[in-house]
Amino acid sequence: MDFHHVSVLLQESVEALNIKPDGIYADGTLGGGGHSYRICERLGNNGKLIGIDQDSNAIAAAAQRLKEYESKVIFVNDNFANIKSILDKVEMNAIDGAIMDLGVSSHQLDEGQRGFSYQHDAPLDMRMDRRNTLTAKSIVNEYSEEEIRKIIFEYGEEKWAKRIANFIVQHRQTAPIETTGELVEIIKRAVPAGARRDGPHPAKRTFQAIRIAVNDELGILETAIRDFVDVLKVGGRLAIITFHSLEDRIVKQTYNSLSSGCECPPQFPICICNKKPIVKLVNRKPRLPSEQELEENPRARSSKLRVLEKL
Repeated sequence: MDFHHVSVLLQESVEALNIKPDGIYADGTLGGGGHSYRICERLGNNGKLIGIDQDSNAIAAAAQRLKEYESKVIFVNDNFANIKSILDKVEMNAIDGAIMDLGVSSHQLDEGQRGFSYQHDAPLDMRMDRRNTLTAKSIVNEYSEEEIRKIIFEYGEEKWAKRIANFIVQHRQTAPIETTGELVEIIKRAVPAGARRDGPHPAKRTFQAIRIAVNDELGILETAIRDFVDVLKVGGRLAIITFHSLEDRIVKQTYNSLSSGCECPPQFPICICNKKPIVKLVNRKPRLPSEQELEENPRARSSKLRVLEKL
């Protein structure tokens, strides 16, 4: 199977890790192995990479791509949110750096049968980890109208969320919604013609929202960042690439919280919280893709790279 995924901000993110040849690194979102390949190129014989992905197809594809470095790589089919138990499993207690490229991979979008894309008609699935039981089909057919509205509004930042949720619930009263194609048609009917003419595909935000809900992408993020920082060695770095404002906001706020000191109210004469910064921000503002990268890979458009270093 061809697992094609164009790694975004590849050079910048790998360079940001300051790779030591004998270090231990984790790629929390292995995908097709693009970032991992560049990390492995810089590792010596004693260096190790832990390649983590919840999608078993990604693990299989990355194993092929990283074949020449197989002695350096440990593959783990799991969610990066479980980094602490993953390290226990591979009998390691700390890492020198980690990278995460959030969101859905190009391959998952292009592989129509997975149900991630509004461009292909396929069963409503959207699971990154097929061992999970919750699917997009369960959400659109079983959740209440209010729950669906909330998901589409909060995770998709979709202003027509109320109408879309209402149209979904009306439609499913006659027959269950089985495919992405059916869902796209319902969304198109719900979004007024004037709103459909401008901007992105009318189903884009709803599909993003349902995918985030199916995979609990935002729910796990803050805890995962804090757990990665816990297992970083001093001087170790964490590089995270985000693709939409909700993810980026969580990453930015968590980084800021970890890098800030005293949080006592300004009127207190002395600090009583004793909070010390745990990390420093390597770049105050996020790194963005270059014009050249945007020309070569339009999917990089909304990507942002944020990097921290453990103190």
